[in-house]
Amino acid sequence: MNVTQCLHTALLVTDLAIAEHFYGTVLGLPKVERDLKFPGAWYEISGYQIHLMVAETAATALVNPEKWGRNRHVAFAVDNLDAAKDALLAHGLPVQMSGSGRAALFTQDPDGNVIELSQS
Repeated sequence: MNVTQCLHTALLVTDLAIAEHFYGTVLGLPKVERDLKFPGAWYEISGYQIHLMVAETAATALVNPEKWGRNRHVAFAVDNLDAAKDALLAHGLPVQMSGSGRAALFTQDPDGNVIELSQS
């Protein structure tokens, strides 16, 4: 086997409108228009997609609530971590700085999915 590319990550969300606001407006990811046969939304950045799929419940309990980066998460590169942090806080979203000393932070989407933002 020779894996050549990471194509997408699928995340479960319970309220599509709220999730679309987070991924499309707060994070600014461009939406991909799709003719879906089920409730959801696709976003794409640099050829990599995030697939939001609606579910009745989204089981996102943190295995390690003290260190969000030690839970399953999706990571994105940002060019200005301070600006990203300010934007998240302005939207009332939780922020936890990386404990490793890297220029990175963790937040959670409205369903508790952990998102890492790392300065590139």
